[in-house]
Amino acid sequence: MSNDTAAPIMLELVDEQGTTIGTAEKLSAHRAPGRLHRAFSVFLFDEDGRLLLQRRALGKYHSPGVWSNTCCGHPFPGEPPFSAAARRVREELGVTPALLAEAGTVTYNHPDPLSGLVEQEYNHLFAGLLRAPLAPDPEEVAETAFVTPEELKARHERDVFSAWFMTVLDAARPGIRAATGGLGGW
Repeated sequence: MSNDTAAPIMLELVDEQGTTIGTAEKLSAHRAPGRLHRAFSVFLFDEDGRLLLQRRALGKYHSPGVWSNTCCGHPFPGEPPFSAAARRVREELGVTPALLAEAGTVTYNHPDPLSGLVEQEYNHLFAGLLRAPLAPDPEEVAETAFVTPEELKARHERDVFSAWFMTVLDAARPGIRAATGGLGGW
């Protein structure tokens, strides 16, 4: 017998230091004013030092159709952020990173003017390298692009990006340089 009702997706609520203080259903944690919860953002680079961007699928409940970092999401309650990041890269992009390293954390509160939802996150940042071909899930990813820092600047000026993109990229830059050996000048 099949169950047509999907179980709610739960997120880990945290305090300002990243200590778990409870759980909340995913959508409720993103409704204004938002609740601080654990998240992750991944930045993967090819061997030429170009950053992999993704344009989020149009069917996404939050920030559909906008460009963002390689992959982002939320660990399940109790799931280590590193494991969640690797899992979501496989689920969204159909690939396992050749290298994935911690690149710091950042806390922010970004309302999304289009959806009215709020990203209030304690975000674990990861950087790494890709050496395998992508196989994106079209329900998650509408499009991908590898960009240099100059190409990102031009694209960021003309295209719509997620509200959190520049915050997480700027916070991850020291970790990106460490994880990639300064590849690509990021």
